[in-house]
Amino acid sequence: MLIRVEIPIDAPGIDALLRRSFQSDAEAKLIHDLREDGLLTLGLVATDDEGQVIGYVAFSPVDVEGEDLQWVGLAPLAVDENYRGQGLARQLVYEGLDSLNEFGYAAVVTLGDPAFYSRLGFESASRYDLRCRWPGSESAFQVHRLADDALVNVHGQVEYHDHFNRL
Repeated sequence: MLIRVEIPIDAPGIDALLRRSFQSDAEAKLIHDLREDGLLTLGLVATDDEGQVIGYVAFSPVDVEGEDLQWVGLAPLAVDENYRGQGLARQLVYEGLDSLNEFGYAAVVTLGDPAFYSRLGFESASRYDLRCRWPGSESAFQVHRLADDALVNVHGQVEYHDHFNRL
């Protein structure tokens, strides 16, 4: 297995993985649209020995109260069902966080299972008076600081690109 930055030839495999992994094709369409509009900050794939995409994580820009603070949103994260339970999702997220840290990004937000993401160093965003636009998502909305001062004097609404409104 290999984890690496996605390249154009991976797009069909990513699309197929996302369509298999989620109940609708919304996540596949989201990634297609973000990619087409140049809004993927980072996309990582995990491939098997034959080069097939078995895992994927994407990061795209978000604003806080209308400001670009060098934050990104993690979404979606998918692992082929035959490879789940082996720590691949954790590895994809850690690789992404390491790369984003090296690139100088300040923080990462996500909307996901608090039990999973807290093990990866994410914290409840509401602790820092951060929220997203989707009602009822307070317990699932989380933040991970990459820069020590990322959360200092930062609060309010975190805005994802409009493409996320279709999910």
